[in-house]
Formats: sequence, C-alpha cells, structure tokens
Amino acid sequence: MSSNLPLEVVDLTKKYGSFKAVDAVSFHINPGEIFGLLGPNGAGKTSIISTIVTLEEPTEGEVKVFGNNVRKSKHSKYELGFVPQEIINHGFFSVEEILQFHSGYYGVKNNQERIEYLLDKLGLFEHKDKKVKQLSGGMKRRLLIAKALVHKPKLLLLDEPTAGVDIELRESLWSFVSELRKEEGLSILLTTHYLEEAEQLCDRIGFLSRGRLIKTGPTKELIEGQTNRFMSIVLKPGTSVECSHDFFIEKKADVLTFKLPYQYPVGELLACTSLKLEQIQDIKIREGSLDDVFRQVVGGGVL
Repeated sequence: MSSNLPLEVVDLTKKYGSFKAVDAVSFHINPGEIFGLLGPNGAGKTSIISTIVTLEEPTEGEVKVFGNNVRKSKHSKYELGFVPQEIINHGFFSVEEILQFHSGYYGVKNNQERIEYLLDKLGLFEHKDKKVKQLSGGMKRRLLIAKALVHKPKLLLLDEPTAGVDIELRESLWSFVSELRKEEGLSILLTTHYLEEAEQLCDRIGFLSRGRLIKTGPTKELIEGQTNRFMSIVLKPGTSVECSHDFFIEKKADVLTFKLPYQYPVGELLACTSLKLEQIQDIKIREGSLDDVFRQVVGGGVL
C-alpha cells in the first residue's frame, strides 16, 4: 500500500504468554477517514492501540504510520495523537501548564496560540488555571483530547473517548473532531461501546472477535448487507385479515409484522398482501442498525 496511508496494521499478532490477544490482524486507514474498531470486551482493541503507540511490542507483524514503522521511526510518533481510556491524574499542575509541557515533549516551541485554540474549543479556557485534580471527570476527558491534539497530529487514536461523559459533552467533542477532520485533514481510529456513535461517525468499521478481525467494510454497506428492515402494519380496529407472505413474522392484536431484506420495496410488499388502504391505520418501519450488524457478525458479545 502507498506510504501516504495514515495507518497500516500488517499481520499484527500479540501474545501474552500462551494467550493470543491479537491474531494476525491487518487493516488500514485512508487519509481523512474515521475507522471504527469494534468488538466485545477482551477482543483485542486496546492491545492493538497499545502496539500502535509502542506501549506494547508486537509478537509478529508491524505497524506503519505514514509509511514508517512505529518501532523504528521517531518521526512517526510526531504524527500520532492518543486519547487513552484511563483518565490520568497530573497532580498539582494546571491545565495550561500540562499543555505547555506536552508541547515541549514534541519539541513544539511558542505553541500558545494552539493551546488557547484547544482550550477554547474544548470548553477549558475558564478552567486553564485550575489544577487537574480540581477538574470533573468530563473536564479531565477534554484535557486528554487537548493533550492529544496540542502538537497538530495527522492521526488521532481514540480509545473509548466518550466513556462516562454526558450527551452534551459527547456531541460537542464530536463536533470539534469533525471540524478538525475537515480543516486539518485529521484521520481517526476510534474504539467505542456506543454503536450508535460509531454508526453516525465512522466511514468504515472493523469487527474484532477473540483477537481476529472478522469483518470490515464501509459502515453503510455493512448495515445494508447484513441487516433487515422490520415493518409493522397497524390495522384499523375490527379488521380481519389473514397473511401468508414469505416475509410475514407474526400477528399480534391488530399489528402485522414483516421482516424484509434491506432493499425490498415497501410498496411491493403492500401490493402482495392484498391489504386495502382503508384497512390500514399506520405503518411503522425500523431500519437495520450497526447494533444489528454487531450482533450478527460478532454473535451478541458484551461490548
């Protein structure tokens, strides 16, 4: 693959003793793409991310960031920003001091403009002089994201970035990340327990199970190819009707339920049932979701 790819994971295997946490996993991220890595607890997501950021050494395989092996190239680390699951306490330093120190770790001098930009965008400006221990959990999560972005990385790794935060904060964080993606060409690897979040944000999805990458693809195509639509026809009271259509599931009270292939036209179903419009009170349709895909592909494991 071309060296302009933000991330290439090639036949990555990670063992802990005899336990194989990651088993010959390969995937890549395209420029400007959000790639979701989903799977139940223990599937290997954090082990993969830990290997990408060199906290863990691969047993086999390699990881490349913009064509450079992360274990052999110091430059690749300058291209990376990492938001871990765990909220780390920085003791008695203030929010602004932490960002100044972190800029220095990457050799970035005179970075006050970037720091103030991040403080403003992440709602931290009024808290910039507070010690980290004085911040709420949500504010600490924002600080982790600011740290990851302070040196303007081109690849951002988000390991459960919105775990334990409220809906308002989650929406504001993703609005900001989407803005950076558009303005700075940021590419993103995301792990999350919120499948609705992944469905909304990710261009492509990879499903992990027991250390193996078992399915990948564009999010929309996965949903359309792996799920069904459920249609409920609510009949007017007193309507008597029998249904033997191939997609018919059940009749409860005055409600007929059908399970349809994703692309099957609703109008064609209505024509086949011989129902008359005057017999129908309402029609409700539930589209397939990424949650349905997860349950089918992974087998209903607990996230």
